[in-house]
Amino acid sequence: MLKTELQDHMWFMNLALEQADLAYKASEVPVGAVLVSPAGEVLSKKFNTKEIHFNPTGHAEILCLEAAGKKIKNWRLSDCTLYVTLEPCPMCLSAMVQSRIKRCIFGAYDPKGGALSLGYHFHQDKRLNHQFSILGGMKHFECSKILSQFFKERRGNYIPKN
Repeated sequence: MLKTELQDHMWFMNLALEQADLAYKASEVPVGAVLVSPAGEVLSKKFNTKEIHFNPTGHAEILCLEAAGKKIKNWRLSDCTLYVTLEPCPMCLSAMVQSRIKRCIFGAYDPKGGALSLGYHFHQDKRLNHQFSILGGMKHFECSKILSQFFKERRGNYIPKN
């Protein structure tokens, strides 16, 4: 990976982390996503809204794909890159296949709900009409930290540090 490419990935993942922080402040599971065009334009930035909208599909990735499609007036998001702070679940990974993205770059792994961790590799399934690449662990520590903090606070045994 070239230095400039890595810097770009870090930049866009920071934007996704900003979205995760907005989710955190809205009492949503802090997951953020950013969809970037082949030219490097941010097409959409979203965070989880499952609780706010009472919608089980209110995942940051789904919302990001939908908003970008509306923006460019096309559901085909060919050659776009999706940055997300948490490993995509099976639903989100399937939506990425359907949207024809070029790649997904995510932060924290999710052993209990992440598609890859659970053994679902829809993005590589030759029986489907589209395949794309995935890179995991980008800014893993920062992405994991906000999630850990969120759930620690909800367990009731959280004592804030002064």
